[in-house]
Amino acid sequence: MTNGNGATPEAAPPPQLNVLAQYIKDLSFENPNAPQSLAPQGQPPQINIQINVGANSLADTEYEVTLTIEGKAESGSQIMFSFELVYGGVFRLVNIPRENLSPMLLIECPRLLFPFAREIVANSVRDGGFPPLMLDPVDFVGLYRQNMERQAAAEAAQGRPS
Repeated sequence: MTNGNGATPEAAPPPQLNVLAQYIKDLSFENPNAPQSLAPQGQPPQINIQINVGANSLADTEYEVTLTIEGKAESGSQIMFSFELVYGGVFRLVNIPRENLSPMLLIECPRLLFPFAREIVANSVRDGGFPPLMLDPVDFVGLYRQNMERQAAAEAAQGRPS
């Protein structure tokens, strides 16, 4: 097959996403009111979870992506437990168009890390004396869009004269 001028078109190399490493970068679990917090409670605790994603370049095609999950369970005014997990991965992204690089790093890479981070959180809470905390799936596309909108609003606010 030719491309119209007699030359055969060269196939573009396919995009590649490789996981080179995964690791716990930081893990903290606190049960500040034990053993009282382990006693049966009248109602389920209020659980608040925050999730953030970050990425930075390590080399030309290698990036570190971090998934930060923070949580706290409270019953009334008493903290039952709190945790923070920073779970990281090193990814190699090759032949990814520049406009797709950010979504790959901030949507697809954390999506690959999340099941492992979820298990670490569940085990940490269980090992702290509570039933395992099974985090719901995360909409990384929605999280990415929220962050992009927040960033655009901040940039627009900086561009306005004071």
